[in-house]
Amino acid sequence: MLAQNTLNSARRRVSSTYVLVALIVLGLVVQAPVARVVGASARLQTGVTIFAGVFVQAVPFLALGVVVSGAIAAFVSPAVLQKVLPRNESAAIGVAGLAGMALPGCECGVVPVARRLADQGAPGSVALAFMLSAPAINPVVLIATAVAFPGEPAMVAARFSGGLATAVVMGLLWSRIGRPTWMLPRGGGHGHCVSGRTRWEIFTEAARHDLLQASAFLVLGAAAAAALHVLVPSSWFEQLAGQMVIAILVMAVLAIVLALCSEADAFVAASMSTLPMLPRLVFLVVGPAVDVKLFAMQAGSFGRRFAMRFAPSTFAVAVVCGTVAGYIFLGGAR
Repeated sequence: MLAQNTLNSARRRVSSTYVLVALIVLGLVVQAPVARVVGASARLQTGVTIFAGVFVQAVPFLALGVVVSGAIAAFVSPAVLQKVLPRNESAAIGVAGLAGMALPGCECGVVPVARRLADQGAPGSVALAFMLSAPAINPVVLIATAVAFPGEPAMVAARFSGGLATAVVMGLLWSRIGRPTWMLPRGGGHGHCVSGRTRWEIFTEAARHDLLQASAFLVLGAAAAAALHVLVPSSWFEQLAGQMVIAILVMAVLAIVLALCSEADAFVAASMSTLPMLPRLVFLVVGPAVDVKLFAMQAGSFGRRFAMRFAPSTFAVAVVCGTVAGYIFLGGAR
C-alpha cells in the first residue's frame, strides 16, 4: 500500500506541465544540430516553414480560447444555461445551439459541460446540441477562420451556418430517435469544477489542461499540413480538386483522423490552398463535431453505446450540412 501511494504521489508530481517544460528544454539543446539538418534539405525547409506558419498563426487564438474557457469553468455554472432554456424541447435545442457562441474554447472542454447539463436535468438532445455548437461557432473560432481566410467572409458565414445546422439537426434527430438508456447515467460534478477548490485554482487547472491538450493536437495538425505539402505530390491535390465528391469525403475523414482543436483547424485548412473551398469547409464543419479524440471523450462521459450511435450519425449530418452551406455561401465548386 505504501509503495502504491508513493507511486501515485510521484505521478502527481510529474505532471504534463513538467513534461512540456522538459520538451522545450530538449528543443533548445538540439536546436543547432536540427537546424543544420533542415538547412541541408530544401524539402525539410519547406516543411518547417509551413509548420511554423500554421503554428504561429494559430497560437494567439488558441491562447485566447484557453483563457476564456478557463474563466467560464471557474465563474459560469451550466445551471445558468439550463435556467434560460425554453420548456419546448425543439425550441430549447435551437437556443442551446445559439448558446454555444457564449463558450469559447476547444471541443475537449465542452464534453464535460454537456455531461453536467444532462446531469442537472436538461434534455439529452439539448445538451448534445450545445456540445456540438460551442466549439464550432464560438467567437474565437470564427475570428480565427476570418484571419486564416483573409478576404473570404463567405467562409466564415458558411462555417457558422454549417456548424450551427449540424448541432440543431443532431439535437432534433436525437430528440426523435435517441433513448435515455443509450446514455450512461452519471451524477455529481464533472470537468474542472471540483468542490473544495478556489475559483483561481479551477481557472488555472482548466486553462492548463486545455492549453496542453489543444497545443498537442495543434502540433499534430501543423505537422500533418507540412507533411501533406512535402510528401504528397501536388498533382494528387489537383486530381482531387477535380473530383468534388471524393475531395469532400477525403477531407471529412481527414478531419476525424487529425482531431485538431477547433481554434486552430482553420489555419491547417487554409494551408491546403490547392483544394477548392468546399472540401476545406467540410473539413472545418466535421472536425469540431466528430473525431477520434471526441469519440473517446464521449464514450467516457456518456458511455460506449452512446458514442457508437452518435458519432456515425454526426459525421453524416456534418458532411451534409457543410456541403449545403458551401453551396449556399461559397458557390459550390469554389
